Amino acid sequence: MWQNTNVVDKMYQKLVLQVSLNGLSFATVDTLMNKPVELHKIELGTINVTAKIEDLFAEAFEKYPELKANYDEIIIIHSNNLATFVPTALFDEEYLGSYLQFNTKVFETDFFAFDDLPNYEMKNVYIPYVNMNNYFIDQFGSFDYKHANTVLVHKLLEVSKNIEELKMFVHVSQKHFEIVVIQNQKLHLYNSYDYKTPEDFLYYILFTAEQLYLNPENFKLELLGNIVEDDALHAIAYKYIRNVSLFDVNFMQNDFTEMENREHFILFNS
Repeated sequence: MWQNTNVVDKMYQKLVLQVSLNGLSFATVDTLMNKPVELHKIELGTINVTAKIEDLFAEAFEKYPELKANYDEIIIIHSNNLATFVPTALFDEEYLGSYLQFNTKVFETDFFAFDDLPNYEMKNVYIPYVNMNNYFIDQFGSFDYKHANTVLVHKLLEVSKNIEELKMFVHVSQKHFEIVVIQNQKLHLYNSYDYKTPEDFLYYILFTAEQLYLNPENFKLELLGNIVEDDALHAIAYKYIRNVSLFDVNFMQNDFTEMENREHFILFNS
């Protein structure tokens, strides 16, 4: 990672890009105020669906001058479900692929990376988008990168401090969602699921609750990510689970709406 440490030359601006196979979102961040100031979301559908993902990025760089500006720090967030958390005590950097083979298909040619969460004594092992990183090297020269779920789990652990009840958080993306179960800064469960229908969504939540002996009449479910109160995912969860709510994002002090803060929770907390 390269950072501008010269006080005279500092821009006090950070660029964060969150990339996936569906497109990308990016935010510019005022590092003095520690809050995002600009947000843009570009979906894959904005160009021909047969085009390469790099072509989407090329279009974005032409359209948005913010992507060509100078920043003190640039962070790329890889968003996919090719990740797993490993306790530090069981972690060996020589065997990254072995941790992932239990929940995803891995190949000898895959490139593996990991993020460190030292305060919580665990690592997040994942497969980044190498072709995307290569594209950004050409654009930026150097940058830092991490996995989206590193940011998600780290922030949820942070805000759970001194909350003794067991909570289930579900972060929704377009084609997959993550379940994170936390109790007072302790991670009880993390898993990622693909889904196509609201019934898929409900099934995996209830299945996870059953495995952890959580009663749908009692446990609290908080939803965040790409979800709103009147959509089908929220409706079906609300029908079968008594305590369902949208994740409270009021602690995020910026000029964006609650819906934007909830949808871009990972981007804004990177």
